[in-house]
Amino acid sequence: MPVVGFLRPGSPEPNAHLVEAFRKGLGETGYVEGRNVAVEYRWAHNDDRLPELAADLVRLRVAVIATPGSTAAAAAAKSATTTIPIVFSGGGDPVQTGLVASLNRPGGNVTGVSSMSGELGAKRLELLQELVPRAARFAVLVNPNNPLAEAFVTDVRAAAAAIGRQIEVFTAGTGRDIDTAFTMLLEKRADALQVGPDPLFVSRRVQLATLAARHAVPAIYPFRDDAEAGGLMSYGPSNTDLVRQAGIYTGRVLKGEKPADMAILRATKFELVINLKTAKALGLEVPPTLLARADEVIE
Repeated sequence: MPVVGFLRPGSPEPNAHLVEAFRKGLGETGYVEGRNVAVEYRWAHNDDRLPELAADLVRLRVAVIATPGSTAAAAAAKSATTTIPIVFSGGGDPVQTGLVASLNRPGGNVTGVSSMSGELGAKRLELLQELVPRAARFAVLVNPNNPLAEAFVTDVRAAAAAIGRQIEVFTAGTGRDIDTAFTMLLEKRADALQVGPDPLFVSRRVQLATLAARHAVPAIYPFRDDAEAGGLMSYGPSNTDLVRQAGIYTGRVLKGEKPADMAILRATKFELVINLKTAKALGLEVPPTLLARADEVIE
């Protein structure tokens, strides 16, 4: 029975839906856990443990290492082995982050699914302006340690210039920096905020939603979970669908396909989620046209 190594930050309980999505993808290629494939789960409660856990899976000589929903886990696995196939799903451009040589022909032992979430900054700005049409000054929050932050900011600046709006960029590399960024954001009198895609902000989503509510700042986030945690609005790829596709790719590798020849898939399912409860608390009336386009409305 082949063994798949499953490597992710975090812990099993809050990520049960992602495990289920991965199993669903495996099932679509004919693999059922416990019947004809085994899965060794490794959960790094913080990113620091990822290299150690990746090395552990290499020692076990698993057939494939899957890193669903985590670019950091994929990078750790790639550092640990150049021979065991690795299937990832995650944000950002995998060529820019160094995971693969090209999108069409990855070339090494790594392939997978990219959300390309950083490319959606312009779309999120458009949605935010539709929700807060009187906003003149928009803020963007990014992690300066993220290699994709600069490209993300450039895209958002261009989109803002096209609609005659100003952009203020704030940075946060730690949880404490997030508090500082909100203080500065208020000093600059920003009317609305876009939170960039970054693992730090994923782990601090409750802190971000709480600060935005406390300071009455309308904000848009990259992922559904952000809106479910109290954020006003989110727009981005479906993480569960990305992980399901990673499960399918893992099954195809088990059947003998080579990662070097498997083109990187791109997200095809995107979700707009609006938290009406948060909108009401902020005194915002969500336009009916925006509500009609939402995939989910949280009341």
